[in-house]
Parts: sequence; structure tokens; C-alpha cells
Amino acid sequence: MIHTPKTTRQYLLQLPVLVAALGYFVDMYDLFLFSVVRVPSLKALGVSGEQLLPEGVFLLNMQLAGLLIGGVLWGVLGDKRGRLSVLFGSILLYSLANIANGMITNLTQYAILRFIAGIGLAGELGAGITLVAEILPQRLRSYGSILVATMGVLGAILAYFVADLFAWRMSYYVGGGLGLLLLVLRFNVFESGLFENLKAKKVERGNFLSLLASPPQLRKYVLAIIMGIPLWFVVGILITFSPEFGKNAGLIEPIVAGKAVMLAFAGQSVGDIVSGLLSQRLQSRKKAIRIFILLSFAMMLVYLLAPVSKTSQFYFICACLGFCNGYWTLFIVLAAELFGTNLRATVATSVPNFVRGATVPLTWLFVALKPTLGLTYGPLLIGGVIVFCSLVALQFLEETFTKDLNYVEV
Repeated sequence: MIHTPKTTRQYLLQLPVLVAALGYFVDMYDLFLFSVVRVPSLKALGVSGEQLLPEGVFLLNMQLAGLLIGGVLWGVLGDKRGRLSVLFGSILLYSLANIANGMITNLTQYAILRFIAGIGLAGELGAGITLVAEILPQRLRSYGSILVATMGVLGAILAYFVADLFAWRMSYYVGGGLGLLLLVLRFNVFESGLFENLKAKKVERGNFLSLLASPPQLRKYVLAIIMGIPLWFVVGILITFSPEFGKNAGLIEPIVAGKAVMLAFAGQSVGDIVSGLLSQRLQSRKKAIRIFILLSFAMMLVYLLAPVSKTSQFYFICACLGFCNGYWTLFIVLAAELFGTNLRATVATSVPNFVRGATVPLTWLFVALKPTLGLTYGPLLIGGVIVFCSLVALQFLEETFTKDLNYVEV
């Protein structure tokens, strides 16, 4: 049967697909708002000078710890109660945490609320990708990932412009308000048909411990996590701490973290589209991801080693680095396709959050290596090792492009 572009549009414009995409839009707004307002918010709370880096690392790690815990909790709930329960429960939690974030008066409150927001942020993307993957036919899953990824990255870009126009507290209020508005759409969204069919069967769903107890499943799970770690090395370290890297490069004019984040994610929005189309063209998830991992490493070398004399050059490199990092959603689609319907949400939700959580030890290592290797060779060593490990992990994963998702893990 020949599918016309109109039929493709009808699939992609289904309300569940649009809600998943808009959910990721709000998710990414909040997730990277801290990177944008890190410096002004910390200064407003009395932090300055050399303390901006360690305090920023601590707050980032609190958010990532929340993501790590929430990834497992929401993933299990997604397989037990449904994809929509997670999609909207997570949006509600991080929206309320966002609003509360605008009211903080000290670092302790900031840390607690970033942790709570992290738990909320952990659920939306995995549940959304699972829902999209199960609703769309195999031939359109790459296009679904493009739609979700593009909307998400636009959320990160919006975070920059909102923070540029308003004070940092108002930026948090805007994010919370957007999330609460999105909840209005939940009443007309239908659940995944594959999940509804599974509920009628006597099959255990969302058992995270069974995933760990099965060697073949555990192997796939760990390899999927390792494959994605370079993504958050770029985001969580290279881009988040771009002001410090710009200063290390000898730039006189300070780098604005929010602008670097905005440009990196503008680049990533284009990269997400290209990686999705490339996967469609090559009829392969693995080939497209491998190409982008190699491109990302090449741009890491440019970011850390290339001589720059102007801030405009540095920002351009950030945009290019973001483009080469544009395989985040494709990576989650691959992870979701690796597992059966009874564990798919658990995997698709927890894997990206374990990848995000891996930034915690990476930032510790980043700070530990700084006195001896500096801000050039320390990150270069970390980046080289994790890229090599990710390529090895990808090699041992199965190709899932043509895989039928209507099955369960036993």
C-alpha cells in the first residue's frame, strides 16, 4: 500500500503524538533553564567568584540524582499503569517544582527543589517516546522521533529567550505555567493500543528487578546506557560550563552560558532532524547513531583544542557541537525498540535518566582532574574514553529499525 504525505501527516498529528512532543518541549525548557540561569540565580543567593563552579556542579548533580531515581520510578509506573499516567504525572510534578523554584531564598531550598524537579523531569520523555513508538507504524517511527526531538529542543531555546527577557525567578514561573497549561490536553489523549492489549493478558509488567536478573536483558540495558553517555557529557559539562571553557580559551569577553545553551540546542534541533532522516535513509538506527557519535567526538576536539580569539567563534563551535549531539531522541527510540511491551516504558524512561545520571560521576571526575590536567586535557581524556566505550556498546546492540514492537519479554 502506498501512503501519501497526507496519511503521514494524519499519523504524526495525532493528539497523543503532539502531546508527547509538547511535553518534551516543556521538559527541556525546565531541564536546561538551570544551565541558563545558573550564574544569575546563584549570584542573587550570595554566591560569587570561584564558588560559582562547585555550587553549580552541586545543584546540577542534585537535579541529575532526581532524574536517576525518577527514571526507575516513572518507568515502572509506565509499564504498570500506562504511558499516559507517567506523561501527565511527571509534567504536574516538575511544573509545581518549577513554580516553587521561583520562590527560593537559599541554596538548601534550591538544591531540594532541583532534586524534586529532577524526579518529575525523569518521566516525560521516556513515556512520550514509548507512546509515539507504539502508536506510529514502523515506517514512521523515525519521523515521530524527529517531531518530539525538535519540539523539545525548541523548549531549551525558549528557556534562553525567556531568561533574557525576564528575571530568573519569572523564568521558573513561566516554565511551571506552561506545564500546567499542557495538562489541559490530557483529557482527549488515548492510550497506546499495544499497552491496552497487554493489560488484558496475564503478563508481568514493569518488573525492574526481573530486567536486572535476566543476563540477556541486563546486557542490552547496560549497553544502551553506555551508548548514550557521550550525549550528556557534551550537555552537562562542555555546554553547561561554557563560561569556564571560554575563559580557559583566553577569551576576554565572558561567555554567556544561556546563549551557549541556546545555540547548542538550536544546532541539536537541526541535528535531530538530520539524524532521524539519515536513519530513515539508511534503514538503520545504529548506522545513523554511529555517524553522529564520531561527528560529536570530532567537534569535542575542536571545542577543546582549536584556538579561538572571538566569542562569536566560540558560540559557532557550540552550535556545531549541538548539531553533532543531535541523536538524543533517536538513541531513546533505539532503547525503546530493544525491549518488549511489558518492559518498554521502564527501559525508555530509565535508560536516558541513567545516562543523565552518569553526569554526576563525570562532573566529579571533571572537577578532580582540573588541578592536574586543566580544562583542556581533563575533559579531553574523559570524552575520549566515553566515546570509545559508546562505540563498542553500539556495536554489540541489535539493529531495531524494522523490528515489530508487538511482543513481550519473558
